[in-house]
Amino acid sequence: MMLVGIITVSDRAAAGEYEDAGGPAVKAECERRGWSVLAQAIVPDDGGRIQQAIRSFAGQGCQLILTTGGTGIAERDVTPEAIREIMRVEIPGFGEAMRSESFKITPNAILSRGLAAVVESALVIALPGKPGGAVECLGFVAGAIPHAVKLAAREATTC
Repeated sequence: MMLVGIITVSDRAAAGEYEDAGGPAVKAECERRGWSVLAQAIVPDDGGRIQQAIRSFAGQGCQLILTTGGTGIAERDVTPEAIREIMRVEIPGFGEAMRSESFKITPNAILSRGLAAVVESALVIALPGKPGGAVECLGFVAGAIPHAVKLAAREATTC
């Protein structure tokens, strides 16, 4: 059973200005795949808060941490930078696959900065903020996730 943490990155959702739709959509997809959602959080578009949530979820035993939001090009979109500051290694193929497949659906996918990386012993994947895009992107890379999670956990135990 894969243990998952989901972090919605949104100033407005964190402030209660609107109801989070991305996190619940990602949770439903994880559960559909038989993965167990262990933890969820909504944080503002703030690098330190994003990093704190990722580290907390990794410490709780989440093997896969999915973020949704903050991957665009607006000034407050800082999720990729936050992850890169604390990662051990980036896995470029995840971001490349998500953009390539999404581009077949919408030309705006080229603006996405989604990525995957290993943080501590967890695989972290930054998904788009729109619920449909987040679920689609997760589907595009889902086949590689179990093996990547195993490698991330194994590497952490040998360090």
